[in-house]
Order: sequence, then C-alpha cells, then structure tokens
Amino acid sequence: MKLLIIEDEPKTGDYLKQGLTEAGFVTDLARDGWEGLELAKAGHYSLMILDVMLPGLNGWQVLEGVRRAGIDMPVLFLTARDQVEDRVKGLELGADDYLVKPFAFAELLARVRSLVRRGQTSLEATVLKAADLELDLLRRRATRANHKIELTAKEFALLELFLRRQGEVLPRSLIASQVWDMNFDSDTNVIDVAVRRLRIKIDEGFELKLIHTVRGMGYVLETDAGDAAV
Repeated sequence: MKLLIIEDEPKTGDYLKQGLTEAGFVTDLARDGWEGLELAKAGHYSLMILDVMLPGLNGWQVLEGVRRAGIDMPVLFLTARDQVEDRVKGLELGADDYLVKPFAFAELLARVRSLVRRGQTSLEATVLKAADLELDLLRRRATRANHKIELTAKEFALLELFLRRQGEVLPRSLIASQVWDMNFDSDTNVIDVAVRRLRIKIDEGFELKLIHTVRGMGYVLETDAGDAAV
C-alpha cells in the first residue's frame, strides 16, 4: 500500500515516514502544500495523511484540490488544531478522519489501516480509475475524458486487469492466464495484438498515454511512465 504524508515539521514528517515504512507501507513525504497536491494528483495513493498548517497551500486547500480533481482516496488530518470547528471543517471538506497532535503512533497506525481497508472496499465495489480513464464494473462501461469507449469482452477484462494492477509491469504469461485462462505460448502474438488494439482505443488522440510496453518484460498501465516504458 502506498501512502502520502504531507507534513512540514521535519521531525514529525520523518517520524511518520519511518514508522509507516516499518509497518509495511510505501510512503512519500511532501514538505509543503503545493508539492503535496501535485503528488496526490499523480501518485495513486491508498491514503493521504495531511497537516493543516502548511507552507504554500494549507491543508484545507490541499484537500479541496484533491476532491476537485475527482480523487476519492481516504484522507486523515493529523494536526495540532484541536478546536471542534476545525474538526467539523475538515470532515465537511471531505476528510475521512481527524487526529490531533500529540498522538500515539499505535492509534495513528490503527486508523491508517482502518481507512485503507475502507478505501479498498469502496474501490472494489464500483469504478476503477487512472487519470481521466474510468471503468465502471457494474455498468460494464469504459470512458475516457467522459467519452464512451466500445470494448469487447476480452478488452474489458484486459483493461480491468491493467487498472487493478496499475503501476505493475504485467508479463505476457500473467495476462494470458488471467484474461484468456491459458498458458502463454511464445509462438503466438495474441497478447500483443490484443494490447495494441486496446491501446488504440484507450490512448489514441490523447496526449497522456496510459498503456506502455516495457521491453523484455511486458506491459504496464500508469500515468507517469518510467524511462523503460514506451
């Protein structure tokens, strides 16, 4: 699980990053509101831990920007502001929980795990997203930038696999077993042809390309491709 911490106080930020990393999470740490908002928009996080008093944008503004961008990941405010009106404001803006400093790390960790589980359950039930691409599992409908994309049953299953495991490089053998329920035959190009057709439907006409080939390894769906992806 990948978490985003937005905390400008160095000791607190480093303490959170170290503790949550040791608890098994992948963590990114932003030191100001602008950096935090940019990471939140691009990083596909399972949870954001957010301070209120930040340089640049404050925590309220960061949360507003995240929600305006259509990002529905769970958000935990972690702040020294302990007034009732502050808690109410955070929750009304779309935060999922509010913890006041000083805090016990055990309580923070319990809340983080609870929110991550809740977020996973919510995501599993309805829509998978990457940037402006959405796949509605209930209505069996795919859209990009609100334009409907016509997919075959196999293309839908292939896109669902990519979205569920976005950011992971998927070898052809895994795609074959998950989508076609078969062992991969290196003599056939059925996987490459299917991915190429899906890529045309998903990426053609858009500046941001989502489906990438990783040479010698397989394919990946991500919004920020590394140097190895083309």
